[in-house]
Amino acid sequence: MKKWLLVAFTLMMVAFLAACGSTEETTESDTANAEAEETEEMTVTHELGETTFNKNPEKVVVFDYGVLDSMDKLGVEAVAGVPQESLPTYLEKYADAEKYENVGTLKEADFEAINAMEPDLIIISGRQADMYQEFSDIAPTIHMAVDTTDYMASFESNMNTLGEIFGKEDQMAEELAAIDTQIEEVKATVSDSDEKALIVLANEGKVSAYGAASRFGIIHDVFGVKQADEGIEASTHGQSISYEYILETNPDMMFVVDRNAVVGNGASAADSLENELVEKTSAAQNDKIIYLDPDFWYLSGGGLQSVAQMVTDVQSAFE
Repeated sequence: MKKWLLVAFTLMMVAFLAACGSTEETTESDTANAEAEETEEMTVTHELGETTFNKNPEKVVVFDYGVLDSMDKLGVEAVAGVPQESLPTYLEKYADAEKYENVGTLKEADFEAINAMEPDLIIISGRQADMYQEFSDIAPTIHMAVDTTDYMASFESNMNTLGEIFGKEDQMAEELAAIDTQIEEVKATVSDSDEKALIVLANEGKVSAYGAASRFGIIHDVFGVKQADEGIEASTHGQSISYEYILETNPDMMFVVDRNAVVGNGASAADSLENELVEKTSAAQNDKIIYLDPDFWYLSGGGLQSVAQMVTDVQSAFE
């Protein structure tokens, strides 16, 4: 009898130890799978090269306000550092020095501060393109500027990449679908109008015009607003013009971006444009000079929030 009990006890212990080993192996396997998922790599091909990094980075330095705008909209909390000097008003929370590192300005990065942060990823755009190698020497760096010659395709590509980086693909798809719906609505409104527009940037008393495929060309290229002058050269900085040119072109409406409002230099756009020549235009006489918010149009273009606001601004101009 005792021999039988000893055999039974031995079998029970073997079974128990086997179960423990199986549980331990399963736990280790689950942990390994979780860690592998957390450290999944992705490679992004961009204008300045090809960059490989881990998905879901926890510490990101963001130099492009359009990307910052989009991360904010998605509720991504990985932002660790931004250039705080010229933040758009609606992104002012990132000026909190206790939560976010000030990494310099849009054109002069504080590489020492960035290096000390040991970021997982750095996101830049056109203003920082010349510093790409310096950034890359610190951490994986991707360039996410919007190509104004193909605005929406470039914008959507950037946004889909951003969604993939942070595991927000479904939310991103919803946001882009909502913007597409807005755009179709404004295009329908604009198509019923014969009004022709001139887009200008006011800067320290000087005025530049922008046409299709330019920095603010989304108004013509995407929303379908007709151009008052189809011969404007496509460029980032615009075509320098005079007030006589504005009168000669005589637009039905003018979209005005006031750079002075964000850099704090010189006269305001209204001070520059409210003169005898401009007041003779159809745009002025019909109260169709539309001042666009430079936070969205000048500082943070190409973001989920800024592009949605751009659509709203143009829609309102035709109502």
